[in-house]
Amino acid sequence: MTDSPEYRYSPLHQLHVDAGASFTDFAGWQMPVRYTSDLAEHHAVRTTAGIFDISHMAEISVAGADASRFLDFALAGNIGAVAVGKAKYSLMLEAGGGILDDLIVYVLGDDEYFVVANAGNREVVVAALQDRSTGFDVVIADLTDDIVLIAVQGPASHDILQNTAGLAIEAFDDLKYYASTGSTFADATVLIARTGYTGEDGYELYAPVADAAALWTALVDAGASRGLTPAGLASRDTLRLEAGMPLYGHELGLDTLPEQAGLARVVSLKKEGDFVGRQAIERGPDEDTPVLVGLVSEGKRAGRAGYAVFGEDEQVGVITSGALSPTLGYPVAMAYVDRAVSEVGTELSIDVRGSHVAATVVALPFYKREN
Repeated sequence: MTDSPEYRYSPLHQLHVDAGASFTDFAGWQMPVRYTSDLAEHHAVRTTAGIFDISHMAEISVAGADASRFLDFALAGNIGAVAVGKAKYSLMLEAGGGILDDLIVYVLGDDEYFVVANAGNREVVVAALQDRSTGFDVVIADLTDDIVLIAVQGPASHDILQNTAGLAIEAFDDLKYYASTGSTFADATVLIARTGYTGEDGYELYAPVADAAALWTALVDAGASRGLTPAGLASRDTLRLEAGMPLYGHELGLDTLPEQAGLARVVSLKKEGDFVGRQAIERGPDEDTPVLVGLVSEGKRAGRAGYAVFGEDEQVGVITSGALSPTLGYPVAMAYVDRAVSEVGTELSIDVRGSHVAATVVALPFYKREN
């Protein structure tokens, strides 16, 4: 008999247990995978709103006189050009141009930044930031254990937050996409950002651990008459897939250059000075490296991660993420395929358990909200 693994638990874990959640191991954390039905939770986000506990994500503070210049060196994006109160999606590269992680950087002040990384890359990102900070006047602090991250996503999310008892939000009606604002809940300071990973409008709330359970409960209470549904990681995955958003370890990794993943726009070659991975990015990928595409199929048989993609008579790629789209009603997938077969409209096929299912290359995303 072997010992059970040592899992980490969200500070909201008991609330999820009480709500009947099922759990899954995600990067060493026991996180809610669903509460009732994957489909019901997915559709709630598209039509009203869903609430997610994503406290497994890593939160890192970067502060100091050189913080802006340091992040421009450590990351691929032009962080120094981002205004206070705004946020930017960026990449952390290794020297060869491969992707160590994709992350979001919030600009809290002239010398104060907040970096949010993927759960499985927490240690990698913190170590890389520390290593790259030599010669810069910055202080890097891993705040992951002190912060709970709650996401409220969907068309009703603004109304829900606005009516959450005890939550006072600064200039909420003026908050733009990829921007953040301060707020208070009880006596705690809560950072609210208009960001998300679902393809819907919504908000992410960064709260102190001590106040997280009360905040979650207040949000759920405010959403009770507004269609708010607790949602797990299963629906979050189908939502982000429909929105064409990459997942580290599937579409992104150390063997992937940003250009291959359709993320060349995220890398700023115009910013002054060097950044880690710059020379590799300037060289670009080899001509025979695969590129990320979207695939759609008819019927109900979806390609899954690892399934082979075929051209006329040979394998030309592999699925990285795939599912029967709950919103669209047909199978969708992201895949890395040979450049020669990557044009929109190209007819391919997916090997679904021994049968070849016809698939067509389409532009990403599969789904985009109307407003």
